[in-house]
Amino acid sequence: MSLYAAFAGNLDARLMSRRAPHSPLRGTGWLNGWRLTFGGEQMGWEGALATIVEAPRSQVFVALYDIAPMDEDSMDRWEGVGLDIYRRMRVRVDTLDGEEPAWVYVLNGYEGGLPSARYLGEIADAAESAGAPHDYVMELRKRPC
Repeated sequence: MSLYAAFAGNLDARLMSRRAPHSPLRGTGWLNGWRLTFGGEQMGWEGALATIVEAPRSQVFVALYDIAPMDEDSMDRWEGVGLDIYRRMRVRVDTLDGEEPAWVYVLNGYEGGLPSARYLGEIADAAESAGAPHDYVMELRKRPC
């Protein structure tokens, strides 16, 4: 199994259970030195897509999943790896047990553009249900869309 750090909409455990049914939630943590942003507005979806970029003194709340080998291809298809929309990248996640290596999906597009209100609401709801701190969730809800 490999460790996957989910951010944005993939924080929703119900959604992840459909995308990766053999991959249990392990816990939560933080990507320190990264920030949540949006890009790929030109890719034809309703607004820009969530991604992360390196940013000192910033952090992104994540849920950690033990991704079973049988679910890796499904996750790649869902995130559009074969379509060159997202790519996998290794990061270090800070957890209560220390730092752990994990992979994330990072957008293969330029930063910029605004997400739709619906998409941003789904991201904030997912963060809240995953146990993100209240101030983090409120910052998501106040973002421009």
